[in-house]
Amino acid sequence: MCRNIKTLFNYEPPATDDEIYAAALQYVRKVSGFNKPSKMNEEAIHRAVEEVAKSTQNLLHALVTNATPRNREVEAERARARDAKRFGNE
Repeated sequence: MCRNIKTLFNYEPPATDDEIYAAALQYVRKVSGFNKPSKMNEEAIHRAVEEVAKSTQNLLHALVTNATPRNREVEAERARARDAKRFGNE
């Protein structure tokens, strides 16, 4: 669906409120089709982002895993390597 929404679960340190909010905003923008909503729709979009962020926060707190937490720097380097291979920017 949205390639810009990143996995937030099982990272050390855990996802921040800002990261969760950004993912919620991206999701609501994709679903609604609005990047910048009109004044009439602004409140509905804002409320939806807040609700999605809260649900995401609840989900992340409820999930359980036995896997060791992932390292953000290592995952970012892997993503850069995949992009270089995919787009030829080696």
